[in-house]
Amino acid sequence: MIEELLINADECYQHAEQKAALYFKSLYGQVMEKAYIPILTEDIRLWKHNHIHHHSLFSFLSRGKGKPDSRGYHHYIQWLNYTGKLDNYLDRSMSYIFMRDLGKALDSPDTLSRIDRVVNSLKNHLSKGDKEETFSMAGLYRIAQKEGVESSLIWVINKLKTVSSKIPNGMNAEQAQRKLIKIIAGVIMQEVEEMNDKTSPEERSRRLDAAIRLGYSYGLTYPFIDDLLDAKILSEEEEKQYSDLIRTTIITGVVPELGEWKGKNVALIKYIHAELREAFTYIKSKQRQETTKNFFAQSYVFFNSQEVDRIKDLSNANYTNEELYIPVILKSSSSRLIVRSVIGAPEDKELDDRTFFYGIYNQLADDFADMFDDMKDGAVTPYTYYMKYHDKRLDLINPFELYWTVISNLIHNVYDSDRKTCEVILDRAINGLKRFKERMGIKKYNEVMDLFASSNPKFNRLIQEMVRKADDVDFFDKLLRDHMITILKKDREEQEEFSNVSKTLRNQINSILNLPTIENKRLITDPIQDAANYSLMGEGKRLRPIITWFMGVKAYGLNKTAIEPLLKSLEYMHTASLIFDDLPSQDNSSIRRGRPTLHEVYNIAISEITGLFLTQKAIEEQTSLDQFDSKTVLNLIKYSAQTTANMCRGQAMDLDSKGKQLTLDQLNMMCFYKTGIGFEASLIMPAILAQANDLEIEVLKKFARHAGIAFQIKDDLLDVEGNSAILGKPIGKDEENNNSTFVSILGLEGAKKEMWENYCIAMEVLQEVPRNTSFLKHFLNYIINRDH
Repeated sequence: MIEELLINADECYQHAEQKAALYFKSLYGQVMEKAYIPILTEDIRLWKHNHIHHHSLFSFLSRGKGKPDSRGYHHYIQWLNYTGKLDNYLDRSMSYIFMRDLGKALDSPDTLSRIDRVVNSLKNHLSKGDKEETFSMAGLYRIAQKEGVESSLIWVINKLKTVSSKIPNGMNAEQAQRKLIKIIAGVIMQEVEEMNDKTSPEERSRRLDAAIRLGYSYGLTYPFIDDLLDAKILSEEEEKQYSDLIRTTIITGVVPELGEWKGKNVALIKYIHAELREAFTYIKSKQRQETTKNFFAQSYVFFNSQEVDRIKDLSNANYTNEELYIPVILKSSSSRLIVRSVIGAPEDKELDDRTFFYGIYNQLADDFADMFDDMKDGAVTPYTYYMKYHDKRLDLINPFELYWTVISNLIHNVYDSDRKTCEVILDRAINGLKRFKERMGIKKYNEVMDLFASSNPKFNRLIQEMVRKADDVDFFDKLLRDHMITILKKDREEQEEFSNVSKTLRNQINSILNLPTIENKRLITDPIQDAANYSLMGEGKRLRPIITWFMGVKAYGLNKTAIEPLLKSLEYMHTASLIFDDLPSQDNSSIRRGRPTLHEVYNIAISEITGLFLTQKAIEEQTSLDQFDSKTVLNLIKYSAQTTANMCRGQAMDLDSKGKQLTLDQLNMMCFYKTGIGFEASLIMPAILAQANDLEIEVLKKFARHAGIAFQIKDDLLDVEGNSAILGKPIGKDEENNNSTFVSILGLEGAKKEMWENYCIAMEVLQEVPRNTSFLKHFLNYIINRDH
C-alpha cells in the first residue's frame, strides 16, 4: 500500500538546490577575484593585537612552562582562572555557540546579555574546581533534579546505554554517544532560547522534558542513518533497502513496516527500525500543524544531500565544483535548521538565513580536520577531491581558499562587519589550524599548507604567523569534546576491565567454594554437605566476595592468597541467607539462581540445617586468616557476628512487614539490614584487615548503605519489569507475597528516582575515600544497569 505523499520530494530538493546554487555562485565569484585576501588581511592586522603578546612575565605565564596542556580539562580551567583568562575564554566560546548552534547575531544587545548570563553561570560552576564530572551520570542527575526532569534523564540514560550496546563493530560507540549527547544538548539550548523569565517552573520542566526526548529522537539519525550508511557495514542490497525505507518515511510521514529483510544484519536492523519508529512517532507528535511540512521538507533535504554525497566515488574525475559544494551547503545548513523545526519554534527568516550561510563554514572546517581519514576511507569531500585531482583539474576550486572566502563573507556580508563576530570567527579559524598542526605534526602540516595555501604566499605567511604566535584562541566546546571522549573511552576501558576481572574472579571463587566430602564411616550419607554444595554451585553473581577482592587487593594491597578464606566466608554467609529467605515460612520461592530452591530439592528441615551449617563454615573460614594479626582477626569475627545478627533483624523486619504499608524510612532501614549490610561487610572486612582508620570505615559504611538501597530498589524494579529467564527466578513475587517494596510505596517512576538518589549519594561519598576506588564506581553502575 502506497501512503499519501506529505511532501513533493523533488520540488523540495530543487528549491533548496536553487538557493544553495545562488550562495555558491556568490562565493565562487569572491574566490575567483580573491576578494577575501585584502579584506581578511586588514581584519587579521586588527585582530592580532589582542592575540600576540610581547615578552613579559604575563607572557611567560601564558605561553611558557606555566601553561598546561589544554587536554587536561581541570588543570586547564584552573590555569585560565588563575591567569585571569577564563572570562574571555568563556565569552568567545559561548559567543561562538550562540552563532553556530542558535543562529544568533552578536550585534544584538539581547543576545550579548544572554551570553553574559550563561558565561557567569558557567564560570561560577567551573571556578569551584569541583572534580565531580558535570556530565557524569550523577552530575547530570543533580542538574536534572534542579530542573524537575529526572524521569526524562533516567529514560535517556537507559536509551544511550542500549544504543551504545547495539553499535556494531566498525562503528565507534564513544563517538556515537558523544554525537547523541551533543544533539540532545543542542536541542535543549534551542528550547531554552525560546523561553524567557516569564516561563513558569512547571512549563520550563515540561518543555525541557520534551527537549531531552526530542534531542535523543533526532540525534538517533546520526549513528543509525548517517554513520551506519557511511560505515559500509550493510551490504549494497541492505543499504538500498534501508535508504528507501528512510526516504519513504520522510516523504509520507509514516514509517513503513520492515518487511522481509535479506542480509546478515537483520537483528541490528530490526532494533534500529523499532527505535527509529518510536523516535519518529514522538517527533511527529510534537509538531505544530503549521510547521509539520517545513520539518519534513528540511529533513528530506538533509537526508538527500547526504545521500548525494555518499554515492560519490573518488575515482570519478569529472565532478563539477557545483556537484562538490552544493550538497555540502545543503547538508551543513539543514542539519541545524531541523533542530528549530523539531522543537516547533516559530519561523525567523533572519535567523534561518544566518544558519543557512553559516553551515558550510563549519563543514569545511570539519572536512579539513578529517581530510586524511576521509581520503583513507575513499570519501569524496572538497579536500579529498582537490588532493587527488588538483594537478589534473585546473578548474577545481581550492577548498582552503573557499574556506577563507566563506569567513570573509560571513564577517562582512552576513554579520555586517561586526567586530566581535570577526574576533570570534578568526579565533576559531586560527584555533582549527593550530589543533590540526599539533595533531598531524609540523612536517605533515607544512605539506598540507604547500598544497592548499601556496598560491597566495603573502596571505599564507600572515596566517602561519598567527598559527605560530597567536594565543587565546582555544574554545570550551573543543575542550569539553576532547574531555568527554577521553572520559567515555576511559569509562568503557575501566568497565571492561572491571567486568573481565570480575568474570575471572567469579570463576576462581566458584572453584574454591565446594566443600570437600569428609569420609565418616558412622554416616552412610552426608545430606547437609551435599545440600550445601548444591546451593553454593548455583549461578550466583558472587558480588560480595568480588567486591572484597577488589577492596582488599586493589585498594589496600592485601595478599590475594591471604584473603581467600574471607572470600569463601562471605559467599557462605550470603548463600545461607538466601536459603533461609526462600523457605515457605519466609518468601516461599521455588527458583533461585536459575534452579529449584534447596527446600524443593531436599526438604524444609534439611534447608534450615544447611543454612545454619553454612554460617558456621563462614566463621570457620574467618579463623583461617592466619597471615593477619590475631587481634585484627578477632575484630573481624566480632564485626562479622554483629553483621549476621543485623541481617537476621532485617529479615525479621521483612517478615513482619508483610501485608503492612511501610514508610519510606522504615523500608530504607529494612533494606539496609537485609541487603546493604552485606555490601558493607564486603567493604569493611578487608578494611579491618588493612587496619584502616575509623573515619575511612565510616565513609565506606555510608557508601555501602546507599549502594545497598540502590541494589534493593533495582531488585524491586526487576521484580516488576525484569525477564524471569534472565533473572533466574520468577517475577511478581513481591506482589504475590504482599510485600512492601519501593515500587509499591513510591510507584515505578518514584522508585527509579529513589534509586538514582541513592546512586548519586554513593557516588558523592566515593570522593571522600582517600584511595583508588574506581572499581566501586563501576560496581555502582552495574547495580543500576543490571538486568538480573
